[in-house]
Amino acid sequence: MKGYIHSSESFGTLDGPGIRYVLFMQGCPMRCLYCHNPDTWQTDTGTEIEAQDVIKQFNKNRSFYSNGGITVSGGEPLLQIDFLTELFELAKKDGIHTAIDTSGITFSGADNAYRKKLDKLMEYTDLVMLDIKHIDTEKHRALTAHGNSNILAFAKYLEEKGIPLWVRHVLVEGYTDNDADLFALGKFIGGLKNLKALDVLPYHTMGAAKYKELGIPYALEGVKPTSNEQARLAREIILSGIRAVRQKKTES
Repeated sequence: MKGYIHSSESFGTLDGPGIRYVLFMQGCPMRCLYCHNPDTWQTDTGTEIEAQDVIKQFNKNRSFYSNGGITVSGGEPLLQIDFLTELFELAKKDGIHTAIDTSGITFSGADNAYRKKLDKLMEYTDLVMLDIKHIDTEKHRALTAHGNSNILAFAKYLEEKGIPLWVRHVLVEGYTDNDADLFALGKFIGGLKNLKALDVLPYHTMGAAKYKELGIPYALEGVKPTSNEQARLAREIILSGIRAVRQKKTES
């Protein structure tokens, strides 16, 4: 089984617990306005790689990954679910921690064939990092060209399967920084029993140059990068939503 990757990182420190070998998969259906890797959008292109070769690359530096593992990111890794399943099955046989960084956009609970494949992948998955772009579906559509109903359903699916969940949210001034929306996001994820961590990531403009290279208009031209302090304050609002829903459950 071959997969298509955009790139890889040997010593990732921001893509799950510990130091990790990270594969950035090629292909993504989302068109997030703040995407800093538009060169990952196209499918069936990039560098071909076989699952066993990933394991070999990991094992070359295995001593550095004692508290880490393998993370597949993107693009959208779940577009290549068959490759991921083979990779993760090999990884688990070798005692390697596995993580997926995904938007959840591919989830289709009504598609039995897809659900069967996803169930199989989850057997070999230790952690899912879910990027929830926006809790409001219409604002999500304006931000990404897609609604979020299947993404929120995917979060519920992960809860059902008992897969540990890290939620990520990118804070973009004027788009994802509304206090009421942040609180609502907290209330949603606070109801998930498998929630283990929350990251609020500041928006940055480091990908803007790629748009010029590719001849694509950069939709957020002029939007200021988000500061770490803004991200910290936003995280506090989300946490207050988490506490509110959990307090309500305790009282009931």
